Amino acid sequence: MPNRILRLARELIHPTPVTPQEVISGRIEIERDGKVAYLEYSLGGDVLELIHTEVPKELRGMGLASALAERGLNWAREKGYKVDVICPFVHEYIDKHPEYADLVIK
Repeated sequence: MPNRILRLARELIHPTPVTPQEVISGRIEIERDGKVAYLEYSLGGDVLELIHTEVPKELRGMGLASALAERGLNWAREKGYKVDVICPFVHEYIDKHPEYADLVIK
């Protein structure tokens, strides 16, 4: 019993290091007339975070935000990633396209 307590105390003082997970951040982009619409993402392991969609005023109403969401979700499906949706627009897109709901982390 004392050996077990000593081992647990050592583990508390000197925990086993955890290998950091590589996280990749980037953007899915669509360029039109010199302006860029994008969806920011972060990828860590098998989880794709869809963070923020931005469409310049001049490009709004062309369906670019939907195209970006679709590209991101299709990429996740092709690669076998789960999706953590942070972007409100992507949330709305999935509500309108429930075929992507299985990708979302519950």
